[in-house]
Amino acid sequence: MGIPKKGSRKITVDGENFIWLIRRQPYINYLNVAVEHAEGTGSKLIIMADRPVIDDCNSIQMKPVTPAEVALWINQAVKAGWKPKKSGKPFELMISL
Repeated sequence: MGIPKKGSRKITVDGENFIWLIRRQPYINYLNVAVEHAEGTGSKLIIMADRPVIDDCNSIQMKPVTPAEVALWINQAVKAGWKPKKSGKPFELMISL
């Protein structure tokens, strides 16, 4: 299943177009971002970053996710082996901030 268009954002990284979305359900206190190639035919990238999430009442201040961070994470995922145009199971990337 692809990323829904409603609420998603577009980004271009190294000449390739992607869409990304902050997922509503965090993964055990991890910020969860889904990314896929804009063509929608390849595997999805799931980014889990150890950043406080909205549900975390103890967090002092939420830092917004910027397009620059998403672009950096996409580059890291490609270097780690994610092939955005090749179909397959979702590729998971853990980010420590």
